[in-house]
Amino acid sequence: MRRDGIEELLSVRGLKSHYGGIQALHEIDVTVGQGQLVALVGANGAGKTTLLRAISGVQAVSGGSMLFQHDELARLPASGRVRAGISQVPEGRQVFAPMSVQDNLLLGGITRPKAEKAESLEAMYQLFPILREKHLLPAGTLSGGQQQMLAIARALMAKPKLLLLDEPSMGLAPLIVQEIFQLIRKLREQGITILVVEQNARAALSIADWGYVMELGRIVMSGPGLELLGNEKIRQAYLGL
Repeated sequence: MRRDGIEELLSVRGLKSHYGGIQALHEIDVTVGQGQLVALVGANGAGKTTLLRAISGVQAVSGGSMLFQHDELARLPASGRVRAGISQVPEGRQVFAPMSVQDNLLLGGITRPKAEKAESLEAMYQLFPILREKHLLPAGTLSGGQQQMLAIARALMAKPKLLLLDEPSMGLAPLIVQEIFQLIRKLREQGITILVVEQNARAALSIADWGYVMELGRIVMSGPGLELLGNEKIRQAYLGL
């Protein structure tokens, strides 16, 4: 159990990772409680994306542990982690541009039984009406904001227990950024557990139950999202205030 009484869903302890001879993650400790929205903020190159990639299984780790529902993740390949209930929305969206919107969604639900896939598809169209409207169009014809919605919906098709979001506001206009963060808040209110990596510290921490600040591959500060948002050091370093 976490100190606030919330059951741990993901527990990362002493995690290390290297790119060749360069250590990218140094003894990382991160906890995500069931039903929480946890934000990981920091400058470019801090190691935020590397941590998400390690959790999802596409980045090798060189030490430490990652427990998901009390089971060690290291023994599972990336595909096994998806089946266990972890879905990632990658940085830069990375939709399959030539494929239709609907085919992108169906690909996201590839691990689900056929009946569940149809049910999830309808749920995504209700959550994102614009995707129903454009379901036959190539994903590459969507706007940046619509592609981000598609990427999130594609990840949700797997019915994840933990949703990993990597820089969801990247490259989007300010009004679209607001819309994306309203969506993230809505997903959290629906009970979806979310770990979001984000350079926009103000937007992320303002909706986060808990936040972590990373610098050069290390966690340097943590606490409730709004508490970190009000921290003078955070305000100067990441909010320009």
